Amino acid sequence: MKDISRRSMLVAAATASGLLLGARPTGTPTPIALRSNTVPLTYEDHRVVVIGSGFGGGVSALRLAQAGVDVTVLERGQRWPSGPNAETFPRASAPDKRLLWYRSSPNLFGRPLVFDPYAGLVEAVPGVNMTALCAAGLGGGSLVYQGMSLQPAEAVFNAHFPEELDWAKMDRVHYPRVARMLGLAEAPDELIAADNYRAARVFAERVRKAGMPLSKIPMPIDWDFALAELRGEMKASYTNGDGAMGVNNGGKHSVDVTYIAAAEATGRCQVQTLHEVTDLERARDGRWTVHVQRLDTTGAVVENKVLTANSVILAAGSLNTTRLLVRAGAKGLIPDLPDGLGQNWGTNADRIYVWTDPTAEFGAPQGGPVVYGSKNWDDPRAAHTVIQASIPPLAVDPASTMLVGYGVSDSRGSFVYDAARDDAILHWPQDGDQTIQNNHIDPSVRRIVGSGGMLLDTNSLFPSTWHPLGGASMGAVCDLDGRVHDQPGLYVLDGALLPGNAAACNPSMTIAAVAERALDNLVAADVGTRI
Repeated sequence: MKDISRRSMLVAAATASGLLLGARPTGTPTPIALRSNTVPLTYEDHRVVVIGSGFGGGVSALRLAQAGVDVTVLERGQRWPSGPNAETFPRASAPDKRLLWYRSSPNLFGRPLVFDPYAGLVEAVPGVNMTALCAAGLGGGSLVYQGMSLQPAEAVFNAHFPEELDWAKMDRVHYPRVARMLGLAEAPDELIAADNYRAARVFAERVRKAGMPLSKIPMPIDWDFALAELRGEMKASYTNGDGAMGVNNGGKHSVDVTYIAAAEATGRCQVQTLHEVTDLERARDGRWTVHVQRLDTTGAVVENKVLTANSVILAAGSLNTTRLLVRAGAKGLIPDLPDGLGQNWGTNADRIYVWTDPTAEFGAPQGGPVVYGSKNWDDPRAAHTVIQASIPPLAVDPASTMLVGYGVSDSRGSFVYDAARDDAILHWPQDGDQTIQNNHIDPSVRRIVGSGGMLLDTNSLFPSTWHPLGGASMGAVCDLDGRVHDQPGLYVLDGALLPGNAAACNPSMTIAAVAERALDNLVAADVGTRI
């Protein structure tokens, strides 16, 4: 393969996996400011403010609104409406300014991307030995995740989560509720038999040959959209692998078109997009003060806002929820936060590989987003999952496809406040996740690939994760319903609440199910008191 072809393939693969490299450190959000005397200051009063609109924020907004509570959702990013033949999202094969949050790195897999500043979809947040990828946009990470929706097995769940969560009830009530809301469905055999899905069939054959378990992966997708693409009824987005940064044709049941849309339909949920929270503090009367910058799509500040609320639900994702709280504690904005804040952070043992094998005949283009995976969950302490994902269309056939791995790991990082940068910085051990990686995930991937294939472990080039978890975890910082200890009216209901891993699964289903469980309890116990 010529060098230029290999380089193009790696850049596209990085886009497909979301691996942003070379991110520069960032501190307190400092959008491109207009002159201070031209930026108005507005005060607002609210009952409940939800910061973030991903799985935790979407569940919170809907269930509280259904309970008759007025809710305001703050989302730093934009709405991204899609539909047949739309061009709402950046195509993975031709990234543009819509890909990057305006403060993110200009580099993608080492290749500078010279874009105008824009309120795009993804921000890289670098720390020591680890960079975490954070979504921006109404719907949060559900906009850009592939959609792998996995529920942990009972033994793995119980090995890594507090038994008081009650797996049996979550299995009976909360996981199924999330599945219904997201319209989960497996890819139909008719689609898998299509020429564009040869890579999925090769993966399935190799997994069976290796003697490993094989499953179709539930996805929040109306697969009729992909079948319609094959019939030529709309431009390709699913079937050519070009939907890694959002599916233009619609049919993806992301949080914005499920939970958030249902919350807005109640008439009790107000969504404010392009609203970035910069600080959170407890007011003298015990209520909460939320400092917000309203942005335009370039990141310029067009309004400063001070919101006062009875209750605040933090759902800005593991990185941004934890950073807000650690900064607030260090600066005395919220006294007496729990000592465990900023600890117990994990990567979900993420790995992303490029698998190259000219003899495998993966085909090009490669349909997506995900069809098959191998759930190796017999040993709860070494449980891990391997997934095949497509590569976007390229000018040449790369003879490659993508493999994604994640699992359980005891490695943990922490956030440390840096006064000079006025930010909480992630510190990750240099050898973090090595046990699960070297002893379980990597050997499983190599068994699937076989002796004839070549693997590029992108995480060895640049340690990163799409699944940051922990930082304000249940037990040490919050109770199981997300109440921050000794801070009435303050809640955490996103990936920060999970204890560093999601039991060998993509975390979206568990974040949403834990939030559903919590909201059942909060509606029953806290509405009228804390909320």
